[in-house]
Amino acid sequence: MQETLGDLPFSAINMAAARLVTAWNDRKQVFIMGNGGSAATALHMAADLSKNTAVPGFPRLRAVSFNDNMALFSALANDTAYDQVFREQVLTYVDSGDVVVAISASGNSPNVLNAVTAARELGATTIGMSGYYGGKLSGMVDIPIVVPNHSIEQIEDLHMMLEHMITASVRSSIHHAVKRAA
Repeated sequence: MQETLGDLPFSAINMAAARLVTAWNDRKQVFIMGNGGSAATALHMAADLSKNTAVPGFPRLRAVSFNDNMALFSALANDTAYDQVFREQVLTYVDSGDVVVAISASGNSPNVLNAVTAARELGATTIGMSGYYGGKLSGMVDIPIVVPNHSIEQIEDLHMMLEHMITASVRSSIHHAVKRAA
């Protein structure tokens, strides 16, 4: 575990945080997705980015998890195909300049990969959080964050830790920007 922590891609982590601050500054939205444990991280990240970066009297960072709307998610899975559940939401909600965060421990979840392809076609910035060797996801996104580990539990734990680190960095940057504007 200690070796994994030392090998985290801190440059990419900082780039991801900076891109989220740019999204806030440009009034763009952030959309996050994942399956299983990664879905839990996606929900947690959307909540943290929305709540923990808010400054009263200033515009807020708008972050949403595609895992949030179970009625839509299950309708798409049932009526379209499970590998399209996130792609269809990207096509509905994402605009050019938005940020799409894709979380997949393996980096090979078909529904996540299909969504990233659609997001890139729409002009969104894509951030990928994966493990192992990054899977296909790491080669598809603008900012790949690969946890170099082979334990699914540790990868998921580190993704949650990274989510918290990124949120804290975004919060700090937004608070500094607000102080400069005041």
